[in-house]
Amino acid sequence: MSTVKETAWHSALDVGFDSSNNIGPQRVRVASRSRRSKSMSQTDDKLASNERVVQNLQMLVDLEDEKEAIKPIKRRATRKRSKVWDHFDSFTNEKGENKSTCRYCGKEYFSSTRIHGTSALLGHLKVCASYPQNKPSNQTQLAFQTGDVNENKPNLIAWKFDQQAIRKALCHMIIVDELAFKFVERQGFKHFINVCQPSFQIPSRITVTRDCYQLYLEEKKKVRAQIQENVGRICFTTDTWTSLQKVNYMCVTAHFVDNDWRLQKRVLSFSPVLSHRGNDIGKALEMCLLEWGIDNVFTITVDNASSNDVAITYLKEKFANWEKCILGGKWTHIRCVAHIMNLIVQDGLNHIGESVERVRAAVKYVRQSPARIKSFKSFAEIEKCCSTKNLVLDVPTRWNSTYLMLETTQAYERAFSRFDAENLHFREDLENTGVPRIADWKNVRRLIGFLEHFYDLTLKVSGTKYVTAHSFLDDITCIAVVLKKCLNEADDVGLKDMAKFMKSKFDKYYGVIEKMNMLVVVASVLDPRNKFEYLEVLFTDVYGKVDGSSIVQIVKESMNDLYDEYMRIHAPHNTTHSSTYDHSSSSSSLGKRVSPVDIEPAKILKEKFRNEMKRRKIESGVRDSKSELDKYLKEETEVDSVQFDILNWWKVNSPRFPILSLMARDIMAIPISSVASESVFSTGGRVLDAFRSSLTPKIVQTLICMQDWLRASSTPIDIEEIWEDLQQIEEEEGTAGNVT
Repeated sequence: MSTVKETAWHSALDVGFDSSNNIGPQRVRVASRSRRSKSMSQTDDKLASNERVVQNLQMLVDLEDEKEAIKPIKRRATRKRSKVWDHFDSFTNEKGENKSTCRYCGKEYFSSTRIHGTSALLGHLKVCASYPQNKPSNQTQLAFQTGDVNENKPNLIAWKFDQQAIRKALCHMIIVDELAFKFVERQGFKHFINVCQPSFQIPSRITVTRDCYQLYLEEKKKVRAQIQENVGRICFTTDTWTSLQKVNYMCVTAHFVDNDWRLQKRVLSFSPVLSHRGNDIGKALEMCLLEWGIDNVFTITVDNASSNDVAITYLKEKFANWEKCILGGKWTHIRCVAHIMNLIVQDGLNHIGESVERVRAAVKYVRQSPARIKSFKSFAEIEKCCSTKNLVLDVPTRWNSTYLMLETTQAYERAFSRFDAENLHFREDLENTGVPRIADWKNVRRLIGFLEHFYDLTLKVSGTKYVTAHSFLDDITCIAVVLKKCLNEADDVGLKDMAKFMKSKFDKYYGVIEKMNMLVVVASVLDPRNKFEYLEVLFTDVYGKVDGSSIVQIVKESMNDLYDEYMRIHAPHNTTHSSTYDHSSSSSSLGKRVSPVDIEPAKILKEKFRNEMKRRKIESGVRDSKSELDKYLKEETEVDSVQFDILNWWKVNSPRFPILSLMARDIMAIPISSVASESVFSTGGRVLDAFRSSLTPKIVQTLICMQDWLRASSTPIDIEEIWEDLQQIEEEEGTAGNVT
């Protein structure tokens, strides 16, 4: 194209413009016609030449326009609008790649806006440790902290924003309140955080899961240290459960009295077990103890499934190799009192009378339609019934639900009478059983009074925040007296028959003293309000003078054996005092003659000989007449009162009874019910519901154990609320093992 342009340009220059051309005025000479013609011919040639010049110039202009049209249009450079560029510097490396460098830490990222975008740069800026806004500020603010559940008054604290502390608190909330991990990704929670603390970066549900597990590992170290630093022995409760996933879980709960003489409970394991067979349960419990480094096992409380008997036998063999069991594990096995009470009452309710059947049919009829319920409530108001509770229908396989149904219904006796008079179909529909009569209501009230003892006992022995072992003998004796009185004095034939079957089941477990675990009997002696004088009166009243005296003698022998075992373990034997011999002299003894009586090695030898003498007495069966046990038994009993705290009494008197207090500490930690472990299954049923059945066993154990550890200082277990869940578990697991 440049060649064409130059040719046109040179052609235009070669032709040129003459001054004689007809562009300007010309001088015309007067000449002859021939010369005029020649001149006009020349003029025509010049005009033709000028036209060619004009054409060449036009061609040149067209070429210039075509060049301008072909020339690419330069786009205007756009300004970087993202705020992230205030913190990054862009550059192009040797390979021609667009990259950016953080101004604070120097980390490089690909930063081509069309390919990579700015998301990676923004993500780095949020976590950059050198970024000034990410560094924790030392400036604090005064704020009122409302406190936890147990704190009523707000506290004035110095507060500052801490991302990690808030993430831990978030995990605490999710675990304690049993929230789903995806709760952090819901719109309502995000809105709440953006309003109350916009600086907090909300983690994803995957990150929250990792945080919860990390918190579990941290708390596990604390619990392990607390158990290992504890002076006393550890008691355990355990039970098994099958989840919606059809996975067999076993819960292991530790009970102990800590060094400050406070009763503690910790769920150590909630892990899968191969099956409900005894050997599998025993092996799983053994692995749990080895994992936690616990070898000072005192007792294990389980229900009466035959598989648990096999598991305890397996563990006793293993404990013998550990050489840490008291008396070779003779009294390691504790049977759950609540479970035994359940078996006793169930045996009686299988022979229940017609009165309960009539009341159950009447309650079922009223609850069948909203119209009947509304009509019944109006009758209750007219008859001025004192109760405002709703009628509840029992489940025949759960004795406590039958008790609650009767206890609620008996207050509406007049309302049922009026309902019978006003409703024409009531009597017709109850033709098979009949409507409740006056005699039926009397029988029901007697049955309520009878079952109330078992219901209250079940609630009492299921506690975990107070000692239950020392009151075991009183509770069992009370049940024996109630059954005996019902057999001898009850006017209701049906109630007598029921008591007869219940007494037979009761004698199977507690009819003979040898069938009881002697540790819980000794616990009553270690109650300073009782001692042996109380036991002598109690056994004489229940078993007679002859049998009562022999039973007391058995308890004394068992207690002496137990005390001698503790003396053998904890009393000093061949104590060396090389470190106590001090060669330095005080300023007050300088220049004085030291008496041979005051020579330190002589004291060491005497103490050594005395300890050896005590050891030989213990091994030979000869006990010191002034032992701690004898001194304790000879002292006056304490006055009984509601405010009496048995753990506090032993804490105060532990300097006077150093060995006996260790024995009392271990015995008072014994749980006589396995409800502490069974109640965990109620939590497990909520954690592993139909919507969260995909949780792995590791995460399930994390949530269950952490909830127990975090709630350790809060409110105790409410047995009344979870009792229905426990009964459901009993019903579902009824086929897991044969109950003996």
